Order: sequence, then C-alpha cells, then structure tokens
Amino acid sequence: MFLSVFDMFKVGIGPSSSHTMGPMVAAARFLQMLRDSPFHPKGLRASLHGSLAFTGIGHATDRATILGLAGFEPASYDAVKAEAALDAIRAEKMVTPPGLPPLAFDPARDLAFDYGPALPGHANGMILAATDAQGDVILQETFYSIGGGFVLTAAEQATAKEVAADPRKAAARSPVPYPFQTAAEMLAMAAASGLTIARMKRANERHFRTDAEIDAGLARLWQVMNDCINRGLETGGILPGGLKVRRRAPGIHASLLAERGLNLTPPHTINDWMSTYAMAVNEENAAGGQVVTAPTNGAAGVMPAVIRYWLDHVPGATPSRIGDFLLTAAAIGGLCKHNASISGAECGCQAEVGSAAAMAAAGLAAVMGGTPEQVENAAEIALEHHLGMTCDPVKGLVQVPCIERNGLGAIKAVSAASLSLRGDGQHLVSLDACIETMRQTGHDMHEKYKETSLGGLAVNVPNC
Repeated sequence: MFLSVFDMFKVGIGPSSSHTMGPMVAAARFLQMLRDSPFHPKGLRASLHGSLAFTGIGHATDRATILGLAGFEPASYDAVKAEAALDAIRAEKMVTPPGLPPLAFDPARDLAFDYGPALPGHANGMILAATDAQGDVILQETFYSIGGGFVLTAAEQATAKEVAADPRKAAARSPVPYPFQTAAEMLAMAAASGLTIARMKRANERHFRTDAEIDAGLARLWQVMNDCINRGLETGGILPGGLKVRRRAPGIHASLLAERGLNLTPPHTINDWMSTYAMAVNEENAAGGQVVTAPTNGAAGVMPAVIRYWLDHVPGATPSRIGDFLLTAAAIGGLCKHNASISGAECGCQAEVGSAAAMAAAGLAAVMGGTPEQVENAAEIALEHHLGMTCDPVKGLVQVPCIERNGLGAIKAVSAASLSLRGDGQHLVSLDACIETMRQTGHDMHEKYKETSLGGLAVNVPNC
C-alpha cells in the first residue's frame, strides 16, 4: 500500500512518536468519533496497555493522552498552552475539547496504567471510552500506536495485517503508478522505467498533490529538522526525567568549531560532527521539543545528521537535492514499515535506528549519484549491521542509550553509503532478506528487550 513521504516524516513533539505523538493522535481521533456520534457524553476514560504502560511515564504518555483528550495535536502543539491546560485539568478535573461540551476527566482516576498482558493487536495499545451521566460507557475504541506516530483502530490493525499477508491485496489498493511492495519490485520498476527511486516516489506523490505542494512540504520537513539541530547545538542544561543527563551537543560543537583549521585535527573527527548533529536532535527530542519523525522520534537524529553532514562537509552538495534525499529515504522506510516494523515496542531498536540508518544511507547514496542498485545496497548494509539491536531505555526515557545511538546510526549510514558507492550494486544479501530478518528477529526477541525497560541497560544502570 502507498505510504506518502509526508506520512513517513511528520512534524511532532518529543520524546516518542509511538508513546507521545501516537496517544495524542489517538485521542484526537476519538474526539472526532464523539463529534460524529449521536451520543451526549459527560465524561472520558483512558487505559494504557503493554509498552505504553510500562514506559509511559518516561515517555510522557500520560501527559500526551490528557492533552490529546483536551484537543491538543502534535503538529500544532504549543508547549506554553499545554502546561496551562494540564494545570487546569488537574485542578478542575475536566477537559474542554473543541466542538464538544466540557467532559469530566480526572487524570488520577480516569487514566489507568494496565501492567498486565498487552492487548492482542500490538505492544502499544490503549482504550479510550466516553461515559454518560451515570458513568456507563457509551462509546469505546481500542487504538494501537504502531510506531512513527501512526495510529490504527483495532479494526484497522486487523485489516492491515490481512493485507500484509496477501501482497496482491496491497497492490490492488494502490492507485499510484509505481506501487512497489518490496525492494526487488522497486529495482525492477526502476530498471523498466529508467527512473531513479526518488523520481518514482515523486510520481507516486503526484497522485495526491502537485509538484509545488510536494516541494513545499519537503522544504518544510528539512526546515524543521535543521532548526532542531540548531536549537540542540545552542541549548545546554540537564534533560528532564530524573536521570540528570547533561546535554552534550553544545559543548562538543563548540570544541569542534575551535579545532577547525588546525592541522592537528585527526580525520576521524568527522565522526564527531555527525554524532553531534544527531545528538543535538535527540537531546531536543528528550526535552519534548519539536522534531520530525524519521521514521520515529527515538531515531529522529539519524536522518538530519546525515543531511547536515552532506551539506556542510561534502564537496558538491546542494540544498536543491534534499528533496531527492527525503523521497529516496521515504521509499526505503516504507519498505521497512510495510514488511517488518519501525516500532521499538514491536521489533526493538533495530526497527527504529536500524531503519533510520537504512533510510539515511539510501538518501545519501542517491544524492551522491548512486544507481538504484547502489542505493538498495546502501540501505541493506546499514540495516544489516543494526540487526538484533534491543530497545532498553533506562528509566523508560528516550535518553540512554538513545541519544548517542543516533550518532552511531548516522556514522553507520554514511559508511554504508560510501561502501555501496565503491561497488556496482551487486551484493549477496538483499534488502528484502535483511528486512525479513529484522521482522523475524523482532518476533523472536524477548519482550523485555522491546521498549519495556525490563531488560538490558534499563536494569543494569542505576535509575537515579
């Protein structure tokens, strides 16, 4: 099925696309269901399940759910207004979403964390309900936050699984000219059409919007990404959450600037530049700032870091090609999401930083003149060497090991692109095989290593 570049990359807020943005989006959808219903609700309830419960506090899932039920949405989020709204809701035990009457909602009573087994559709599940004056449920919906800010109802999730099990159904539902479901199909279509991956992706996007709209949207995405890097490079202090993690990007950046032009600077210092760009983004994300899912918040630093590295450090780079970078990356991200997952709660961090590195490697290879075969090879190399990576955030916060991990993901992405461009695109392991391996590995991975903070670093590092 077609997945737009503007679905893969979404402007939102930190610290998590699945645990913060997803619940807020789910709440917005539920409010719309209420507006469209014949019911006259008097109150609201919410329950969080699976990973949304286990790491919900660290990921601000509770805040996101409360604010979502009050009418806040990620793309238009205003931090100052949000804080005022939270204070009012806790004091008045009421939410006042637009288009609905004031609704009783006491966060201490009406927002539950269910630490039992996860709901059947996905590790990130939540149930939202509206009640009448007697407290009886008059409308209820189960939502799954499936990674990257994507949200499905229980019925939509069941349909998605059915379609995924039958590629013919997926192809039949795609109205676009190049509906590739696998990397092999993508390469075959590129060979038959003579188009690059970016040009095929743009042709698909044209079915829904004009070139001017596509270009404006892509420019907006890069602007938000780059602004996020710059804020992160300029903002110091301690990150919230209790781990007392110090923002490191500004200090490293200042040190790198001071070393510029010195003959004593070793060549490998370029890795520090890439890491610093990525860390700047993820420190902003950890602080609840505005980021772009790429494909998730937890992996939001990889893509901007590689683009900024290319623009600032690679001769011949030009901003006019950023659109091709993002379109190519979105095509690869769509393959990862469609055939495996981009959710840490479903497949571990291989699905988040691994997918991000594959996307960034593909984008870089494309703008540096790579053939479709070299682009596919770059994505495969980057993803292959993230296979098996667990998601084990200390204290449930998107800080340790997430921030530095984005830096290393960016370095791997650049290395993968460089290696692919040294070859002719012929290689042993296909991207499709690698994505399928990620899916199988995620299926076999113990639940404690999938964004629950019940294993790995999360239990071996002091939480205070």
